[in-house]
Amino acid sequence: MSREFPTAPRVGIGVVVLRGDAVLLIRRGRPPGLGQWSLPGGGQELGETAEAAARRELREETGLTVGAMVLAGYADQIHHDDEGRVQFHYTVLDFAARYCGGEALCGDDAAALAWVEDAAFDHYQVAPAVRRMVRQARNAIRYIHDSSI
Repeated sequence: MSREFPTAPRVGIGVVVLRGDAVLLIRRGRPPGLGQWSLPGGGQELGETAEAAARRELREETGLTVGAMVLAGYADQIHHDDEGRVQFHYTVLDFAARYCGGEALCGDDAAALAWVEDAAFDHYQVAPAVRRMVRQARNAIRYIHDSSI
């Protein structure tokens, strides 16, 4: 199924990586959302679990791996073209994880990356859906214990 002008929604995956008071953001290097700051993530592949897709996308876009993950929530990403047609439609499942170490580097379709505290979100023009997901991830991450999950 085509990413652009699909006949049905696609499953997208996002990862909220928390490091203290900061969250890892990437600047998207291709559509949809070219140039926008967002969470690392991408499309789920056929035969891949949602968590495996989250880990793969995080590794491809940032080079990072994380420990335990928890589903933080979902967001609908629907983009229309100038004629009102649905150009992109993703239902995005967002996972939360704590940063475990390593250096985050741009890869795959990430044009840039930054560790950003909530107070600086306006500077990065972070979308309301991303802000909401970071809040949900902070709540969900409380349930992750290093020895469990």
